[in-house]
Amino acid sequence: MPSYTAPTKDLHFVLHDLLQVSASDVPGYGDLEADFTSAVIEEAAKLAQDVLAPLNAVGDSQGCRLENGVVYTPEGFKAAFEQIKAGGWNGLDIPEDFGGQNLPYLMGSAVGEIFVSANMALNMYQGLTHGAISAILAHGSDDQKATYLPKMVALDWTGTMNLTEPHCGTDLGMMRTKAEPSGDGSYKITGQKIFISAGDHDMAENVIHLVLAKAPGGGEGTKGISLFIVPKFMVNEDGSLGARNAVSVGKIEEKMGIHGNSTCVMNYDGATGYLIGELHKGMRAMFTMMNEARIGVGLQGYAQAAVAYENALAYAVDRLQGRDVTGVKNPDGPADPLIVHPDIRRMLMDQKSFVEGARAFTLWGASLIDRAHRMGDKDADGLISLLTPVIKGFLTDKGFEMCVQSQQVYGGHGYIEEWGMSQFARDARIAMIYEGANGVQALDLVGRKLAQDGGKHVMAFFELVKTFLKENEGDARLEGFLVPLKAASKDLQAAGMYFMERGMKSPNDALSGSSDFMHLFGHVCLGLMWARMAKAAYAALDGGASDRDFLDAKIATGRYYMARQLPATAMHLARIQSGGDTVMALGAEQF
Repeated sequence: MPSYTAPTKDLHFVLHDLLQVSASDVPGYGDLEADFTSAVIEEAAKLAQDVLAPLNAVGDSQGCRLENGVVYTPEGFKAAFEQIKAGGWNGLDIPEDFGGQNLPYLMGSAVGEIFVSANMALNMYQGLTHGAISAILAHGSDDQKATYLPKMVALDWTGTMNLTEPHCGTDLGMMRTKAEPSGDGSYKITGQKIFISAGDHDMAENVIHLVLAKAPGGGEGTKGISLFIVPKFMVNEDGSLGARNAVSVGKIEEKMGIHGNSTCVMNYDGATGYLIGELHKGMRAMFTMMNEARIGVGLQGYAQAAVAYENALAYAVDRLQGRDVTGVKNPDGPADPLIVHPDIRRMLMDQKSFVEGARAFTLWGASLIDRAHRMGDKDADGLISLLTPVIKGFLTDKGFEMCVQSQQVYGGHGYIEEWGMSQFARDARIAMIYEGANGVQALDLVGRKLAQDGGKHVMAFFELVKTFLKENEGDARLEGFLVPLKAASKDLQAAGMYFMERGMKSPNDALSGSSDFMHLFGHVCLGLMWARMAKAAYAALDGGASDRDFLDAKIATGRYYMARQLPATAMHLARIQSGGDTVMALGAEQF
């Protein structure tokens, strides 16, 4: 059975050596002194390691079940959920007015990684609730906030997002769910939604569904869509629960992974719903939730890779297999440990360099969200908008790949369920699909985000890289970081220029290269993070830091990424510049 130990030391390094949070001008960051953040992270680690992680395999093997209209979660989930509630973890970064602790989003993300690595399926119940809270905070009326938020922050009630229908996923303009005015300010919601994560369960008193539906007069396509709050149980004026609403679970989906989360088919049969935000402007409100969810899903991608790597490393150190070609390393045993072999080292270094780079990238992205929300910084908002599809798409593609590599370290045992590596790969697989499949993320990046605000934000990213390179040129210790980063950045710029030249004349040339562009961009982002982390590690060493082994390992891991992973940008550029002719060469009937 796999184990989990939270990466508290590396989280501390990212927060304080890389991001230098307590010195930031973002409101609230001045309170993030090392002792404080360490206390929060250590407490989260204790809950994750002692309570959540031991239930991960239980949730996978038992799954959820629907009996007589009631959804039951796996054994132990409800008690663990009560501990999450008692710790106030869901409200970590929610305003105090609604029962939260008003810490920065950055801290919520750091804690989120720990909980996701420990038990992704269980964490999704509060994760979806957090997204629903954000949507109500941004678009709900004062009455709606007062009615729903305190209970949702406390996790007495949980939340969902309802978009997908049996006949439409990404193309929401085809939606059939209807919202008919009732004459009293409410609406009657009728339709069916599928793939609803945490759609129903036995761990909370009420479930607050945010449902997209078409109200009369909205016109065709997505312009006619509105967003509605549809509670499982009606809420009385005094806050108590009333009658059951006309919403029910049709079935629980049988999935490849995340078995401990109840992914439901939800039936709305004239259920009472309340408009949130403006009529026919539901997509705007839902995207508040979707954008947060996409950052969270990117986090899921690397968090699953992180726990898989931790276990693969332990196995490689313990498992005896073959002899080191350079000389026996374990003379008292029948064989040397796996970790002596170069190909095992390659796989472990791939995993370690990805996970640590992805952690830095995601937490940097979280700091941009804080800067945008807490300071009204439009440049930060534009930059994180540009980077969101990269965080979601690249980190989940690579995260799944790293989980498979972790399986590979185990050999045949990686394919056997009792070792637990299969679950990490199966759970990670969904992150490439939900909250906007990764191909759609790539199309969004190339088709919308690059040109957003006249290309201002991608140019700002290029300038950010250029400034870092210029500030550090001449530092011989960083040469192994600066030279590859400069080359990769030039590849990214060349790809962007290709799209500008070809996009309007031949859209297929641009769109055929969109996934390669997303990966190219992702590699440059991780390359930038590794260059920054190397600089921070050298600064800590120069300052007399005591943990020299950790810092030396950080620099060596970064050098590996720059030498062995970042050169992939040239391959992605070559693919992009090959255009769309080979991709589109066959007629549909020729496949």
